[in-house]
Amino acid sequence: MKTVLIHGQNHKGSTYQIARQLAEKIGGENQEFFLPKDFDQFCIGCCNCFAKDESLCPHYEKLKPITAAMDAADLLIFSSPVYVMHASGPMKSFLDHYGYRFMVHRPEEKMFKKQAVCVATAAGAGMKSTMKDMNSSLFFWGIPKRYRLGFAVRAVDWQAVDGKIKSQIDEKTTRLAQKIKTSKGNVKPGIKTRSMFHFVRRMQQNGFNEADRLYWEKKGWTEKKRPW
Repeated sequence: MKTVLIHGQNHKGSTYQIARQLAEKIGGENQEFFLPKDFDQFCIGCCNCFAKDESLCPHYEKLKPITAAMDAADLLIFSSPVYVMHASGPMKSFLDHYGYRFMVHRPEEKMFKKQAVCVATAAGAGMKSTMKDMNSSLFFWGIPKRYRLGFAVRAVDWQAVDGKIKSQIDEKTTRLAQKIKTSKGNVKPGIKTRSMFHFVRRMQQNGFNEADRLYWEKKGWTEKKRPW
C-alpha cells in the first residue's frame, strides 16, 4: 500500500507521531510532506484554476510533486495540530490550492477509490473542528472512505503525553490500520458522495462553467460513465 502523509506543521510533535504510528502499522511505502517546508504559498485568488486550467496557477510547479504523490497513493493521511480551534495556516493554505478539484469543478477520478485519515491533537479542545477543516476537502475531492483520529493529549510535546493516553492512541491506531488494510482495493463511494456527484452531473449538463463542462464531457460523466 502506498501512503502519503501531509503534515500541517514542520515539527515532529504529537500529531506527527500519531500519523507516523498509523502509517507504520499499515506498512508499505510511505512518503511525507511537511507544511510549510514543502509548500509555503498562499492562494492569490486569480481563479485561473477554476476558469481555465490548474496549470496556470502561479504555484502549480511547486505543488506538482505533492499532487502527483497524492494521485499515486492508496491512502492519504492529513495531520494538523489544533491552531486556535482549527487546522494550521499552512494546511489551510495548501488545501485552498485544490478548490478546482472539488466535485463541483474538476475532480480527479483516482480520488474516488482512495482512503484518507484526518489526524488532529490538542492539549485540550478543538480536534473536531480541525479534522472537519481537512475532511471537508477530502469529501469534496470524492474520497469515499475517510476516518478521523482526534486526541486531547494534555501536553505540548509527545514526550510529556501520559502513558495511559499513549496506550489509548496505540489501540485506536492498531484498529484503524487493520480496517484500512482490509478495505484496500474494495473502496466504493457511499450514498452521500454519489448524491453529490449526481447533483453536480446535472449541473454540468447545463454548462455551469466552460472548463468544467468540457472536463466532465471528456470523462463521459455527463452520460453513463462514473469515476468508480
